[in-house]
Amino acid sequence: MILDDIQNIVYLYQNGANTLFLSDTIIDELDKKKDLMNEMGYFVREFFRNLQTPEDSKSTIAPLKNDYIREIYFSYDTHLIPITLIYRPHYDIPHQEHSFNDTKIIAIAKDYNLILLTNDISLKIRALTQNLHAQSLFRDRVENPQDIDFWHTFEIHKDESLSTFESSKEFQVLKNWSLLELIELDNTDSALYRTGKKHFGLKVDGKCEITDFDEIITEHKPYIIPTNLEQKMLYAMLLHPKNLISIVTGATGSGKTLIALQAGLSLLKSGSVEGIVYLRNTVTASDKEAELGFRKGDESQKLGYFMYPLYSAINCMIDKLQQGSLAKRIEYRGEVKTIEKMEATEYFLQKHKIEVLDIAHARGITIANKFVIFDEVQNASNATIKLIGTRIGDGSKIVFLGDWAQIDHPYLSKFRNGALSLLQKATSDTMIAAIQLRQTIRSDIAKWFGSFE
Repeated sequence: MILDDIQNIVYLYQNGANTLFLSDTIIDELDKKKDLMNEMGYFVREFFRNLQTPEDSKSTIAPLKNDYIREIYFSYDTHLIPITLIYRPHYDIPHQEHSFNDTKIIAIAKDYNLILLTNDISLKIRALTQNLHAQSLFRDRVENPQDIDFWHTFEIHKDESLSTFESSKEFQVLKNWSLLELIELDNTDSALYRTGKKHFGLKVDGKCEITDFDEIITEHKPYIIPTNLEQKMLYAMLLHPKNLISIVTGATGSGKTLIALQAGLSLLKSGSVEGIVYLRNTVTASDKEAELGFRKGDESQKLGYFMYPLYSAINCMIDKLQQGSLAKRIEYRGEVKTIEKMEATEYFLQKHKIEVLDIAHARGITIANKFVIFDEVQNASNATIKLIGTRIGDGSKIVFLGDWAQIDHPYLSKFRNGALSLLQKATSDTMIAAIQLRQTIRSDIAKWFGSFE
């Protein structure tokens, strides 16, 4: 719970309704992670930094088996939360190569008749097989995320004015940044029928703004043309001057990163921003060697391993540019068919003022007048989202990208992650725009595996 988000301690305490316990084994596990340069390491350091250990503190719990028990306090914002620490100098269990710490945690919970609270599924299962009451924390859980939809379809007569449509109850109940599909109707003397025309738009400041995708594309001349309705709406939504925060979800191949990057380039070209900042969470599930600090090379080289989606989108654009003219083939010279930052890719990054930033180094900075792309947000906790969001300065816009079903974070799930938290927020909050991309542009093989159960 602490590795996931230290705010969980406040949530679990419930203003004194619950008593919290920690064993020495959990403290040892936390201590091993305090030097990690990712959000888990940050949460551990914050936990230890905010502990208070008064010398005269005593616990009302009677110790068992020569255990040492003491009450410590966790200070967070205006909260001072007591935590009972249980230290056992000797465990009456045989040493085992695997899951020894899990066994020790379970032993403490059983002896003191505690509820074991963990999001570690393997630990939870081990506890349940020993008839120990074990639970997971379902804070911020979102059920049926596939049903969250921001599109709204209306039938509107060709002679009906937008002001009449805007005054309708059906329109007025919609939140700002709702995505609109207007099906045009006409009539004969005896029948009402669809003309076959459709108009698309956004609800902005209580008004219906019709969005002409062809006009937007003609005006901005993007390197990559959005290929379907969802991508066109995403591109238009990100370019809107009043849209400052967006959440975009979709599977691999839906065009999230490509269209977001193209929107950033269009905003840079128009002078709306001064550069593009790309962030991607470097957390990978149960793979210590994949953590940033374990990679070879300097920070730039280490980040390169995690920035493939960005480089892939850039290389796609370079291919299009090289195909367009001899001048572009000369300008963007070099091999681009690789995840490494080769000459053409590096030149593209520099020319278009694209900066790659490690999330772990975002604390204490302000990102002003930039278009910020936060990729793989499904692997970020709410605390990390808050961290990045509070770094955004004047003149900046931020778009969060992710696939809520593709989780690599060991303490998050497809029902509880950063992408879902933002989607849920977007269903009611007028500050944030959102779209779920459901169409993918992939090979037949990729499509088949995408639906593999």
